[in-house]
Amino acid sequence: MQTVETLNEGLKRAYRLTIPAKDISARVDAELKSVAPQVRMPGFRPGKVPANLVRKMHGPALEQQALESAVQEGVQKLLAEQNLRPAMTPSVALEEAGQGKDAIVTVEVETLPDVPAASIEGLKLERLTVPVSDDMLDEAAQRLAQGQKSFDPAPAAHKAAMGDLVVMDFEGKVDGEPFEGGKGEGMSIELGSGRLIPGFEDQLVGVKANDEKQVKVTFPQEYPVAYLKGRDAVFEVVVNEVQTARDVKADDSFAQSMGLEGIAQLRDLLKNQVEQELNGLTRTHMKRQLLDQLAAAHDFPVPQSMVDAEFDQIWRQLEHEASHEEDPAAARAEMESERGDYRAIAERRVRLGLLLSEIGQKNGVEVNQQEMNALVMQAAQQYRPEDRQRFVEYIRSEPMAAAQLRAPLYEDKVVDFLFGKAEIGDREVTRDALQEAIESEEGHVHGPGCGHDHHDHDHGAKPVLSDAAGGVEGPKKDAAKKPAAKADAVEAPAEKPTKKVAAKKADASEKADAPAKKPAAKKAPAKKA
Repeated sequence: MQTVETLNEGLKRAYRLTIPAKDISARVDAELKSVAPQVRMPGFRPGKVPANLVRKMHGPALEQQALESAVQEGVQKLLAEQNLRPAMTPSVALEEAGQGKDAIVTVEVETLPDVPAASIEGLKLERLTVPVSDDMLDEAAQRLAQGQKSFDPAPAAHKAAMGDLVVMDFEGKVDGEPFEGGKGEGMSIELGSGRLIPGFEDQLVGVKANDEKQVKVTFPQEYPVAYLKGRDAVFEVVVNEVQTARDVKADDSFAQSMGLEGIAQLRDLLKNQVEQELNGLTRTHMKRQLLDQLAAAHDFPVPQSMVDAEFDQIWRQLEHEASHEEDPAAARAEMESERGDYRAIAERRVRLGLLLSEIGQKNGVEVNQQEMNALVMQAAQQYRPEDRQRFVEYIRSEPMAAAQLRAPLYEDKVVDFLFGKAEIGDREVTRDALQEAIESEEGHVHGPGCGHDHHDHDHGAKPVLSDAAGGVEGPKKDAAKKPAAKADAVEAPAEKPTKKVAAKKADASEKADAPAKKPAAKKAPAKKA
C-alpha cells in the first residue's frame, strides 16, 4: 500500500492511499478457495463446482467484500503507522476502483491534541455548607403530603383554578378533520401539572361542571406523531366535573398512613434525604469553581469536529426548549443572537473533557471492575426483565457503550482526586445563598478562555467523560417506542423544561464532556416504558 500525505494543518490530516489491484485480487482468490467447497450447483457433486463457475456466481460480491476489507485494513494500518489518535471516526472515500485496477482511497481525520501537563497545584476552593433546619424538614414533609393529596367534588358553580382536577371529554380536529387519538372520555387532569400539550391546561382555568370549551393549541415540533408535529388543532371539550384538592397535613396521622410510627420518624427519614440534596448542591458549587480554575489555566487547540458535535447537541436542546416557550419565534431569535456564545461553551466543554481525561490517566484514576459491574447492574434495571441480560451482553461487547456508562463515575473520581489536591475553606450559608452562588455568574471564578456567558449554569447535567484517551460518548439507547396517538394525543411529549435548561446543560463548569461520538455496531435493547 502506498501512502501520501495531502494535508497537515493543525489537528487536521488527509492522506491518499493506493491499494494495489494484485492485493485485492489475492483476497478474492483466497475467498474463492474458502467458499468453493460449500457451493452447490445442479450437475456437480458438492465441492466439485469448477472455479470459473464459482467466480462467475460469487465473484462480484467477493470482489466488493475484498475491497471493503482491504480499505478497512489500510485505514487501520495508516492510523498505526502515523501514530494518529482520531478525535472522531475518520472520513473515508473511495475515489477510484474497478476490476483489475488499483483502489485509490482518501482519508481525512482530525486528531486529538497533545494535552499539556495539567497545572493542578495551588487550587483554592470554597465549600459552602448548609445546616439542615426544622423549617426545611417541615417543608419537605409538607411537599410529601401534598404529593399524596386527594380530590373532592367541587360545588357546581366552582370555577376551576390551577391545582384543581378537571374531568373532561374531548375531541380534537386538525384543519377541521378528526385525527386518530384525538378523542377521549372521562380524562382527569390536574391543572398546572404540565401533562398536556402547551397551552391546553391554561385554557381550562375558569371552567365549571357541564361547561363546553373550545381549546386551541399547537402541537410541539418534537411531538412523537409525525403528521401532528407543529400543526394547529382545535379541541371541543365538555367538562364533566371539577374537583378541588383536599388539604393534607404532615402530621402523625399522615405519617402513620405511610406505615411509620409518627411524624418524628418521618422527619428523621427526610433529614437524611435533605442532607444528601444539600451536599449535592455543595459539591456542584465546588466543582464549578474547580473547572473554572482549570479552564482559566489551560488553553490548547481542540478538534473542531468534537466542538461541532458538542455544539449540535447544545443547539438541539435549545431548539427543544424554544418550542415550549410562550413565544417560540422570539426564543429562537434570541438563540441565534447568542450562537457564538454557545459555540464558545461547546469548545470549553471539549477542552475540559480532554483535560480531565488526561489528568485521570496521568494520576492513575480508574473505575475498577467491581465498580463497573455495579454500574452495569444498576443501568440494567431501566430495562424490562427479559431485556436485562441482553443489555449486559451489549455493554460487554461494545466498548463505546461501556465507556459512556463508565464516564459519569470516572469524572466524579477525577474531580474527587482534584478536590484532594485543593486548598478548601469552609463557610456556612443559607440554602438560598448556596442556590444563588450556583446560579449567579458572580459565583464563578472567571479567567481567560473560560467561555462563560450569562447562561452557564447547570447543576444537573450528566457528565460524559471517558477514561480512554480522547474520551468518547457511546451510542444512545433506543427509547421505548410510543404508539401512534390514541387517547393521549393531548398529552405533552415531554415535561416542559424551565427556561434556559439547554444553556444550563451547555455549562462546562458542571459538565466536562469528552464528546467524540462514534456509532456502535449494535443497538441496545429498548428501555422499558
